[in-house]
Amino acid sequence: MLFITNRIPEEGIKTEIGRSFTFDLFNADCSKSVFYCERKSNGSITEIGSAALLKKVKEAEYKQILLYIHGFANQPADIFKAAQEFQSLCDKAKRKEVLVIPLIWPCSDENSIASNYWDDQKSADASGYAYSRVIQKFIEWRNSKDNDPELDPCLKRINVLAHSMGNRVYRETLYNWNYYDLADGVPLIFRNSFLVAADVVNETLEPGQKGEHICNASRNVVVYYASDDLALRASKGANLKNKIASRRLGHSGPEDLTLVPKNVFSVDCDDVNTQYDYPKGHTYFRSGTRKGQPGVVFNHIFEVLLTGRVPDKTGLINTSILEPARTTSKKTTRKKRTKSKK
Repeated sequence: MLFITNRIPEEGIKTEIGRSFTFDLFNADCSKSVFYCERKSNGSITEIGSAALLKKVKEAEYKQILLYIHGFANQPADIFKAAQEFQSLCDKAKRKEVLVIPLIWPCSDENSIASNYWDDQKSADASGYAYSRVIQKFIEWRNSKDNDPELDPCLKRINVLAHSMGNRVYRETLYNWNYYDLADGVPLIFRNSFLVAADVVNETLEPGQKGEHICNASRNVVVYYASDDLALRASKGANLKNKIASRRLGHSGPEDLTLVPKNVFSVDCDDVNTQYDYPKGHTYFRSGTRKGQPGVVFNHIFEVLLTGRVPDKTGLINTSILEPARTTSKKTTRKKRTKSKK
């Protein structure tokens, strides 16, 4: 599995192509540098560098790329497990369609969620500087003469799935990229941006807010939310302590759909989130009630990936409601044979 990280390895921050790469689990500091790596099936990791990673992505048989940005209190082993689960579901749905590439940012471990939640927000903000450099490097590579953009262009579609506080990393990445590297706003580079259980304020996608760049950089922005998400309920309490009273985007969807761009879609997951992730109802975008079997949220995401369009089954503008999958039992009816009387 290919991945990109700004976590500092035990081997030090100086990039060396071909070296072994070991996560320092006791160091959650953010590096300004990023490391482009490949993880083998046996768990060993090698730093391969940006040029090799981009070449591997270009040469891969997959048609689309999905950049996966994890949430807070996630350690590398958990992130790889989650990414592999999503990759397996994608391969089962359609082979060689979507390649999942995790972006691993530094955060605290799960044993100290309450005390380190605010520190993770700071790490998410700081990681935006590092990942804005990743996007800029990709644009430079895409337009480079060495890449033969005219003779041999890279035509893979790029999508982003940000979960929980990963949405803060995504938002800060585009904000910093626009602020430091661009003159006329962010270009349209992503086909779809999936914002799942987003731990950011629910006005963030409105024009003039930090998250507006997500809308400008994406063809579709799909927000998945659930009002009984217990992890976000705790998040709201932590933010109230720091005098931030706004509801979270992953709790209510956008504050006002009439104020966000028309490419923003809001999907209510109240009926399925706790079924898929009991009791927290926070991680509901992969498997459904059975591990390895897709849930309706995954199916919705994958349909958008395949078509580039967001299905609307409610008749409401830019709003959908996901319901649990229902199994239909087929009743067999036997026709009675009647003898014809002559």
